[in-house]
Amino acid sequence: MKEKEIEKKTASRRDFLKTGALVAAGSFFYFPRHVLGKGFIAPSDKLNIAGVGVAGKGFSDVNNAYNNGANNIVALCDVDWNHAKDQFAKHPKAKKYKDFRQMLEKERKNIDAITVSTADHTHALVTLAAMQLGKHVYVQKPLTHNIYEARLLTEAARKYKVVTQMGNQGASNPDQLQMIKWFNDGVIGDVHTVHVWTNRPVWPQGIPAPKSTGAAPEYLDWDLWIGPATKVGYTPAYHPFKWRGWWNFGTGALGDMGCHLIDPPFRVLGLGYPTEVETSVGSVFLKDWDAEYLPDGAPPSSHVQLKFPATAKNKTPITMTWSDGGIRAFRPDVIPADAQLSEPDGANGVYMIGTKGVMNCGTYGVNPKVFLNNGQVLTTSASTATPSVPEWGHNLAWQEACKAGYNSAKHKALTSSFDYAGPLTETVLMGNLAIRSYNLRTPTANGKSFTYPGRKKLLWDGKNTRITNFDEANQFVKREYQNGWKLA
Repeated sequence: MKEKEIEKKTASRRDFLKTGALVAAGSFFYFPRHVLGKGFIAPSDKLNIAGVGVAGKGFSDVNNAYNNGANNIVALCDVDWNHAKDQFAKHPKAKKYKDFRQMLEKERKNIDAITVSTADHTHALVTLAAMQLGKHVYVQKPLTHNIYEARLLTEAARKYKVVTQMGNQGASNPDQLQMIKWFNDGVIGDVHTVHVWTNRPVWPQGIPAPKSTGAAPEYLDWDLWIGPATKVGYTPAYHPFKWRGWWNFGTGALGDMGCHLIDPPFRVLGLGYPTEVETSVGSVFLKDWDAEYLPDGAPPSSHVQLKFPATAKNKTPITMTWSDGGIRAFRPDVIPADAQLSEPDGANGVYMIGTKGVMNCGTYGVNPKVFLNNGQVLTTSASTATPSVPEWGHNLAWQEACKAGYNSAKHKALTSSFDYAGPLTETVLMGNLAIRSYNLRTPTANGKSFTYPGRKKLLWDGKNTRITNFDEANQFVKREYQNGWKLA
């Protein structure tokens, strides 16, 4: 029978996933699961999943999607086959690729969904290409490398009607439901100030750009790894992990932890686009009185202030400050001097300061506490700091939503679909726009010094994705793709 005739006579796999149908001899047979046997999963209940970037964090993303055999891993793509060898060994039947374009072309009829866990600078390329083929996507945080890409993917998910989820797993932490309830019940009143901090970076940052060490090893396709970024020579100082601190590939401490730590206040307070941003950054001095100029990478530390208008949930405008490099926010007066915070070592955390008290939580929104102005302290009855389901079922919820289909109840219940993750990522990356603008400099007339015109408050038009009072900053809203790559 010819392929076209088969397509006419059989339902699509996506229909199988929605109906739970079994196909035999060209006819449909429906069986209750108890008839099939305990623990049996019908083939039509399984997703065919591909992974792009399958080592590092991608190792857990792919295997959470595999879900102990509840789904099929049919293809694995990684530019570094040595780094990915453990994943290949775990799924020996999966087709192996280095170029995601080839994988999508050859496997498009076999794939229902993909996970994307590449370096930040290629998230958007892989994700958009998959969505254009109607594939559901799970993408590691931050959603994209820049604000333009985040807006584009948010709109594309609606256009192509696919189920999406960003991998900020704390978004599915049940502790956040308690935080939302406390706030909605008026426990801490209207919030006017938010402090967020992290000990990141925990990789080299605020240093000169590394130099090439020679040719890349044969198991690594360096040109594919570079992708749309400015081409540089191979060095292990970038791959497989330390790329995060370099603007060419990564998004610094903000990109690494912002989608985890800014998520709770963004969700609890119902925030949208900020209206302004201002920053200052740590300096590096290798000689007296002369700070190093290191525009290629993120700084060793930064302090960012974002302002948001009042929301439907919060009647007061909100000022949010972000601190990284191990500089943490001081505890508000309402929190006793010796009180243990939600994250005991204080490495990461959040304060939401309201008119009646302060809400505190740790990374991923764990172990939330409320310190009321009257001295009372509220905690959760049973913290989910150690998730009983891997990553609070964040990936699992996406899998189930893929099976239920676009715009289903399960899809709408996702905690970080692109409708939410896109604006959150834009807010996170707004801090990086300010940091990069801070480093812009212009030589003075005598050529002996510089002025720094971007070291001011930047006003943001969220609807049109533009800084309105310093046009040079808008170069950081998007990037120019290199090496023949396009995002379209």
